[in-house]
This record gives sequence, structure tokens and C-alpha cells, in this order.
Amino acid sequence: MKLFTSLMFCSLVLGVSSQMTWWSFPKEAVEGAGDMWRAYSDMREANYKNSDKYFHARGNYDAAQRGPGGEWAARVISDARENLQRVTDFFKFGDSGHGVEDSRADQAANEWGRSGKDPNHFRPAGLPEKY
Repeated sequence: MKLFTSLMFCSLVLGVSSQMTWWSFPKEAVEGAGDMWRAYSDMREANYKNSDKYFHARGNYDAAQRGPGGEWAARVISDARENLQRVTDFFKFGDSGHGVEDSRADQAANEWGRSGKDPNHFRPAGLPEKY
């Protein structure tokens, strides 16, 4: 059992080290979470009609640009947000107006950004350049 565990650990370390240093994934994840928070904060500050897909795409794009750790953080945060939204909708905690179709559109914007595509595709006309 110890031999198996040692072999698995070595293969993991070799696999990770061939792509990046072992400490970069957690660093990227933390920075990616910061990118997601910044996009959320900007969305709240802008309070601009029909801009949520843009901020979803932008947060995921910025986080994924950090590397695999940032992409992972973006996926975890995006999925958690959508799952929480479904739960609140199910129990009808307030009127979120966030149905299944809107959730799918949010996830499409999330994936768009994570895949490296330009988040400005979702940018609504008139959104201040600050964002």
C-alpha cells in the first residue's frame, strides 16, 4: 500500500511539475477568486441593466487567464453561485427572476469567458468604459 501511495504521489508531482511549479495552482486559484470577486463587485456597482452576462464572462475570463488554478476557481465559484440560485428559487426566497433559462445563459457566459473568448461579446451598449 505504501508503494502504491508513493507511486501515485510521485506521478502527481511529476505531472504537475511538468506543467507548472507545485505552488502555482493554489496561487492562481486565490488570484482567480479575486478576479471573480472583482467582477461581482463591479456588477453590483455598475447596477446596469442587462449587464450580468458580461460580468459573468469577464470574471471567468480574468480568472482563467491566471492558469489552471484560476480556471478551477472560476468553475467552482460559478457552479456554486448557480446552484445556490436554484436552491433559493426552489424555496422562493424572494423574487430573483432567475429561472432555468437564465441560469443556462449565465453558465454559457461563464464557459465563454473560461474558454478564453472575449467577454465584450456580452457587453451591453452604454455600459461605462470603467467596466
